[in-house]
Amino acid sequence: MRVRFFGGLSQIGRNCAAIEAEGKLLLIDCGQMFSDDASPGVETILPDFGFLRDRAADIVGCIATHGHEDHIGALPFLLRDVSFPVYSTRFTLALVRHKLAEANLLDRSQLVEVHDGEKVKIGPFDCEFLPVTHSTPSGVISVIRTSQGVIVHSGDLKIDPTPVDHRTTDLDRLAEIASTEGVRLLLADSTNADTPGRTASETHIGDVLSGVFAANSERRIIVASFASHIHRLQQVADLAIAQGRTVVPVGLSMVRNFKLARDLGLMHIPDQHIADADEAERLDPAKVCVVCTGSQGEYRSALWKMVQGENRFVAITVDDTVVFSSHPIPGNESAVARLRNGLARLGAEVVHSGQLDVHTSGHAKQDELADFHRVVRPEFFVPVHGEHAHLAAHAKLARGMGMAVDNVVVCLDGQSVELSDAGIARGPETSGAMIYVDGRVGGVDEAVLQERRVLGENGFVAVFVVIDDDERSLVDGPTVISRGWAIDDDLDNLEDAIADAVRASILDVLKSREPTRKNIERVMRRSAGSTVADLTRRRPMIIPTVTFAR
Repeated sequence: MRVRFFGGLSQIGRNCAAIEAEGKLLLIDCGQMFSDDASPGVETILPDFGFLRDRAADIVGCIATHGHEDHIGALPFLLRDVSFPVYSTRFTLALVRHKLAEANLLDRSQLVEVHDGEKVKIGPFDCEFLPVTHSTPSGVISVIRTSQGVIVHSGDLKIDPTPVDHRTTDLDRLAEIASTEGVRLLLADSTNADTPGRTASETHIGDVLSGVFAANSERRIIVASFASHIHRLQQVADLAIAQGRTVVPVGLSMVRNFKLARDLGLMHIPDQHIADADEAERLDPAKVCVVCTGSQGEYRSALWKMVQGENRFVAITVDDTVVFSSHPIPGNESAVARLRNGLARLGAEVVHSGQLDVHTSGHAKQDELADFHRVVRPEFFVPVHGEHAHLAAHAKLARGMGMAVDNVVVCLDGQSVELSDAGIARGPETSGAMIYVDGRVGGVDEAVLQERRVLGENGFVAVFVVIDDDERSLVDGPTVISRGWAIDDDLDNLEDAIADAVRASILDVLKSREPTRKNIERVMRRSAGSTVADLTRRRPMIIPTVTFAR
């Protein structure tokens, strides 16, 4: 029995693993990762699905542990080429269904609803689904019985004793399984494994937000949050209704998830206390609570448009209080800071998690993880879901609780582990590469991204020449065109200096025995680059272009 990891074990995102037994594959999640400043022009980042496409006939299904994009966002990309059923709870499947409908892929998958405590046979795997608390509803722990024993996959894990929906992590059933069957292998969330203590309960955040509402009873309140955080949104709505406010969801995903959660009975807001965005400006601002996307500073999100004055329905004023009910995801700090500064320039009051506990994580910290290990008591353990530092911290925690060093295996994307009667061992590797999507899958690679970074940071200098190949003479040029590296007042003189340097270098190489295109471009790049560096100490991309006239 083998577990392969295609993503999620060296960064936050792209969560995807496959359990392989008796020649069949059961996927656990199929997620994407959002791009950041390090991947300009990229829309999303996927696992490398090459292995799964090659083994398409062997895939018996995918368990979607919950509805976050880093766990379900890549399904439309894989289901273009491979067909398999997806197993999950009602809310998660509703999100999957929407994604597949948008991609015209509903016919590529059967969506199979499972319930808390239910046991389902998926190929050779006997699966049981247990409730787990997280920052979106209806997450599951997967208990998977194989010929090599029980595997427990925690999903995104939090042990919250007082969740908003009263659906707690089922530690009692896990303890029963550990006592009666034993757990051969644990795969557990590591996101907060390097953070001491316990993650605050979601209901604690409701208490803090209550104070924010009380302090701003005469102002319009705008709450930016994740559209998938239904329990947070419910608490915000309850506080708004208690103050006689109308709740106004703004942003495509926010509007969609409000409707979906209400239709499924996961969110309870009376019709008279909710309004569409186009009604917001006609209402008394002190009686409105806008709930919107954009808590991560996302470009073109609802809050971003409000700050830019581009939202058709909501204009930020000095009478607004904007609450960022989230922590910035690593990599988003600068975007969030820019958004907060923009709000401050417009005169709005800003409340964020650096000031008050208006957000809590959906992931367990060290004390909760220790409790989880005490309940599960696994024979072997592989930390999952996190950057390498998180995985290492979780492995250290497990060993500190008495697990044998060799029974804890830290893997990275593309690696695998094997379970046999002899124990656990590292298995064969597959590709753990990041597949970038910029309009088409695999349209760019790391080399192209590096070129984009250079262009974005330093600009470019393009030099064009025409060479008479027979006469070995310079017919036209050098013509220099540049962007993004010097101010206009200096540009003409700098481009003239570059042209002079390139002309001299070309005339020298034309006298040589080998004035090939490669040699001419090499000296053009060298002379232009050294001139630029000498005059400006800048390093723009140098693009030499040679045309031969015959």
